[in-house]
Amino acid sequence: MINWQGTVISQYNQSPTMQTLLYAINQWLDPSQNLDDFYNMIWNVDTAHGYGLDVWGRIVAVNRVLSVQPQSPFFGFTEATNVSAWPFNQGIFYNHEKLLVNFILSDEGFRTLIMAKALFNIINGSIPAINQLLLNLFKGRGNCYVVDNRDMTMNYVFEFIPTNVEAAIIVQSGVLPRPTGVSVAFVFRPAPVAVIGGTGRVRATAT
Repeated sequence: MINWQGTVISQYNQSPTMQTLLYAINQWLDPSQNLDDFYNMIWNVDTAHGYGLDVWGRIVAVNRVLSVQPQSPFFGFTEATNVSAWPFNQGIFYNHEKLLVNFILSDEGFRTLIMAKALFNIINGSIPAINQLLLNLFKGRGNCYVVDNRDMTMNYVFEFIPTNVEAAIIVQSGVLPRPTGVSVAFVFRPAPVAVIGGTGRVRATAT
């Protein structure tokens, strides 16, 4: 212990027995390693992992487990389902498999999501701030930005096709701001995709 003498209350400060016991305990125990481990594994979000990141997830209100759409494309109509639908000669008939599967984010992926949600919690909601959030969340994946259509609608534009996990983060995680009263759409380039899910309608168009 560091400077343990300063932590003893005055009532026992002059007690030989108490002083001897505390001196002996100080020789036996060294909590410095435990404190270092606590800081590195839990308190410091940059180095935390496992349980430590789960704690941070609860603090900023994001979940490590996301529901991800499976790869198999089923025949159907997008308007009638909450997953992607494919037309004739492309889609297959539904075979009773789960339409959504749970995916557990890795520590690094979850850390990125936590930092993005932390930024979301403190940003001012301006387009530059949202663009910075997108750059942090999808660093290295391609250009992504938000467009204000000036008619109470806005588009999140992604100049890459997200993976199923990235799509789940976009739709389900809640880290992308949705201004009150503003319709939000997600535009993916270059291939056309259509998804309906989350708290609002999500669409993708090719340009």
